[in-house]
Amino acid sequence: MPAVGPPVTGPQVTEPQPAKAGHPAETGHPADAGQPAEAGHPDQPGQAGKAPLTGRAAMLQRWEIVAVFAVSLGASGVYALVDFIGSLTAKQSLGSQAVVLNGTPAPGRPLLALFLQLTSITFGLAPVLLALYLLARAGEGPRSIGLDARQPGRDLAKGAVLAAVIGGSGLALYLFAYHIGVELNVVAESEPDVWWRIPVLILSAAQNATLEEVVVVGYLLSRLDKLGVKPAWAIAISAVIRGSYHLYQGAGGFIGNATMGVIFGYLYRRWGRVTPLIVAHTLIDSVAFVGYALLAGHVSWLPAP
Repeated sequence: MPAVGPPVTGPQVTEPQPAKAGHPAETGHPADAGQPAEAGHPDQPGQAGKAPLTGRAAMLQRWEIVAVFAVSLGASGVYALVDFIGSLTAKQSLGSQAVVLNGTPAPGRPLLALFLQLTSITFGLAPVLLALYLLARAGEGPRSIGLDARQPGRDLAKGAVLAAVIGGSGLALYLFAYHIGVELNVVAESEPDVWWRIPVLILSAAQNATLEEVVVVGYLLSRLDKLGVKPAWAIAISAVIRGSYHLYQGAGGFIGNATMGVIFGYLYRRWGRVTPLIVAHTLIDSVAFVGYALLAGHVSWLPAP
C-alpha cells in the first residue's frame, strides 16, 4: 500500500444523545443489550429502527467517508489502478512481470530495514485510529462494530475456518490466473534472511488485516447504514473498494479480493463482528507471506521470484 499522509480531523457531526440510564454507553450492537451477537443480528448493525441521515447531516457523513478513504485505502485503490494500467501497457506480458508485497526498504542494512518496517507497520494503522475516533464522535465505539475480546474462542474458531476456506480458494485462483496470463508474479516477500524476517512478516499480515477489516468493513458498512444504503449495495461497494487496491496484482487480484469482500461483508452482517474477520485475514496473509518465504524456489507449483 502506498504511503499516505497523516490522518486529518473529520468533519463536524451531530453530537450523540446521552445514553439512557442503565444501558451501556456504546449501543447499537446486539451483544451490548445482553443478546448474543449471532442471534437475531439486524441486517444493519447499529441502525435498526433508526431513520437514515438526511440533509446536511447526510452530506457531512458522505464527506467523512470520502476523507477517510482519501487518506487510506481509497488512495491505494487509485495507485493500484494506475499500476495495473502500467502493467497492461508494458511490453512484457503480465505473467513475466512481478510485484513485491514485502520488500526490504534498506538493502544490505538489515537493522535499518527492521526499524523502517516497524515504523511503516505502526503508521499504517493510522487510518484505523481515525475510523475509531470518528465512530466515537458519533457516540459509538469499537464494540459497535464487534472489535473487542468478548468472544475469543468463537472469534478464533470462526477466523480459522474462514481462513482455511478463503485462503485455499484464493491460492487456487491465483495460480490459475497466473498460468493463463492475467495475473502478475506476486512475490509475497523478499526480506533479508535474518532473525526478524518471520516476525515482521506476521506483523505485516496483522496490520493489513486490521486496517482492511476495520476501515472497509466495520467503519464503511456502519456509515453506509446511517445513509440508508441497502445492505446488498453496501456490501458491493465495500467489496469493489477491497478489490480496487489489489489491482496492482492483476485482474485475478481484483476478482479474488472483491469476492472475499462479498463473503466478509455478508458474514459481518450475520455476526456483527469484525474480530473474526481480522483473525481470518491475519492467518491468510501470514500463511501466504511465511509460506512463500519457506517454499519459493523449492516447489514447482509456486512461481519463482
